[in-house]
Amino acid sequence: MPSRRSPVALLLLLAAVVLVLLGPVGCKPKSKLAPPGGETVSPTVIGSSAGPGPGVGVSTPPAAVPQDLKMAPLSFAPIAKSADASVVTIYTSGEEEGRSGVFGGRRGRSHTSKGLGTGFIVDKEGIIITNNHVIEGADEIVVQLSDEKRYPAKVTGRDPRTDIAVVKIDGAKDLKAIPLGDSEALEVGDWVVAIGNPFGLSHTVSAGIVSAKGRGGNDVRLDATGYYNFLQTDASINPGNSGGPLLNLRGEVVGMNTAIRGDGAQGIGFAIPINMVKQLMPPLLKDGKITRSALGVVIRDARDLSPEEHKQLKIEGDKGAVVQQIEPNGPADKAHVAVGDLIVGFEGQTIDRGSLLQWLASTKGVGQSANVRVIRSGKPVDLKVTLGELKEPKARPAQARQRQPQQPDDQEDPFGR
Repeated sequence: MPSRRSPVALLLLLAAVVLVLLGPVGCKPKSKLAPPGGETVSPTVIGSSAGPGPGVGVSTPPAAVPQDLKMAPLSFAPIAKSADASVVTIYTSGEEEGRSGVFGGRRGRSHTSKGLGTGFIVDKEGIIITNNHVIEGADEIVVQLSDEKRYPAKVTGRDPRTDIAVVKIDGAKDLKAIPLGDSEALEVGDWVVAIGNPFGLSHTVSAGIVSAKGRGGNDVRLDATGYYNFLQTDASINPGNSGGPLLNLRGEVVGMNTAIRGDGAQGIGFAIPINMVKQLMPPLLKDGKITRSALGVVIRDARDLSPEEHKQLKIEGDKGAVVQQIEPNGPADKAHVAVGDLIVGFEGQTIDRGSLLQWLASTKGVGQSANVRVIRSGKPVDLKVTLGELKEPKARPAQARQRQPQQPDDQEDPFGR
């Protein structure tokens, strides 16, 4: 007769079978690592290179991700849709005098010159910002809204030195002003969106990143008498985009699309920082022009000096602006600024390039006192300068401006800068 087994023995036998089939409790490897915060990250297992068999089992920790990482949106459509009603097309026309004769020495028959550009509405009363070169020399300006309605426009103010202009339309209703952002908050690598009318293709949207900041006239190859501090972007910009908005991911204008490199370069466009536009808007709306203050000097970037010039002037490094000429009896002359001085500070702000000094001095205000720090013979010297008024060059005819955009406005007076 078979022997009877006790219930306790049967339970122990069953437990042994379960352990054999399932393995020890708590020893099964986890397939995923759960780092702090609850996010699940798959581990990287380094396997043996000797063929089939179990891996070494060493897992590497996930790469650290910056907390402020800015990701591209799945679509730029919401940004474009929000801004579209504020972006306008600007048509211009004007009489341009032709030239005849073998060398173009005689006046010929005039003809109508037509232009196309972009602008954006900044006030529901019909105030529109665009580039000065879009409307310069125009006898007639027409603005077309996003609903394709057209309105005549008049110039409220313009500033050729920064290529900023303000125009106004009357009679339009329910205009939508576009929000203006902070261009200083932009960082190289940030996403941006450009809207404009390249080659007449209205309301074209392109996207890219901020490729660089602080590009000057030499970088863009523009008139040296201007004031430039461009944002560089690889968002597609073409003829017709001029005056259009460059937007951040919040749909705010951070720049005004203005220029492209003319040497066949691709993906290199330039925009005026919106903070510069915002600073000049009040006087343009009030006076129609910008009255600038000046130090009364001609300067050169320290980085452009030769090694011999650095040694002769006892200048170390490549930051600052070197004084090359001083206007006789001008503001700098009266404050005892000397030729060869390296200007490194203006009102407490560090000067690394001449373009920054030009901008700060020109916007400080006529008759205002400014603290200027220079390096003279290797030693710092602090001076107080009472700023004068910058001489504006005489306006050239529209034809001359179009034919010679690279020529300085006033060859005879270097202090017209």
